[in-house]
Amino acid sequence: MIVITFLGTVSGIPTLDRNHPAIVLEHYTNTRDVLLFDCGEGTQKQLMKAGISFMQISKIFITHWHADHFAGLIPMIQTMNLEKRKKPLIIYGPEAEKFVSNILDLGYFGVRFPIEARNVEFEGNAITKIDETDDYEIYTTPAYHTVPSVAYCFKEKDKWNIDEGKLDKLGLKRGAWLRKLKKDGSVEVKGKKIDIKEIGYVKKGLKVVYSGDTKPHKNIANLAKEADLLIHDGTFLEEDVSDKSHSDVKKAAELAETAKVKQLVLTHISRRYTDTKELEEQARKSFANTMIAKDMMKVVLKS
Repeated sequence: MIVITFLGTVSGIPTLDRNHPAIVLEHYTNTRDVLLFDCGEGTQKQLMKAGISFMQISKIFITHWHADHFAGLIPMIQTMNLEKRKKPLIIYGPEAEKFVSNILDLGYFGVRFPIEARNVEFEGNAITKIDETDDYEIYTTPAYHTVPSVAYCFKEKDKWNIDEGKLDKLGLKRGAWLRKLKKDGSVEVKGKKIDIKEIGYVKKGLKVVYSGDTKPHKNIANLAKEADLLIHDGTFLEEDVSDKSHSDVKKAAELAETAKVKQLVLTHISRRYTDTKELEEQARKSFANTMIAKDMMKVVLKS
């Protein structure tokens, strides 16, 4: 299961209702992993409101180094330090080593826990795997904005599940041998070799893509292909677009349709739209399953 909480959903300048960009993704398997995508000003306070501890965040993925997407790192790292964090923190982003180093050089607070910066490729059109655990992988591709920018994809690994009916037909009972079967693909039981394909089926993992700030681009469509959820820049209505470094809601919805995603959430909303009804209506003309994000909105995905 994946739970996504939108901590901040505004473009550029915050409002009373919308905080600077930040999205937290909680992934539940046998354990819980907490990942943060972007970290605008006020993110740690938004996490408190959402009931999520910033101390549990293991990795942070910055799409680009405009202040509204990273300025929250500075106070949050200091707070982690004051709370005596020991757990390592990994920060990904284009040119991450340079920017994280600059952040850590600010002030006199002196970090007492490990922070690792990992650079992410921001040129070209390749999809690159940048992180992997037993349960999921993180991919990235360059986005198109005014500064080096990337989009991210969280992809659960596909898993083998056991078909109880097939198990019964073969006269087999559940046991520790199933764990070995899932790991190795085959196992010997009662003198007979059992292949995973005989009694199992593949359960497809969930896929979530976050575009960050970008104009509509084929890189994002390729990364988002058949995603369960695409979170895309939807800064403007079509007729309001003069800034070519962001997406209007119609173009973002057309991209979602092209990529054949299941659900689209538009975020990074310009402060000029105090009522987002027209944004949503225009997007839904091109892609019906569209929502406009708002602060503290949650999306739950189950496979």
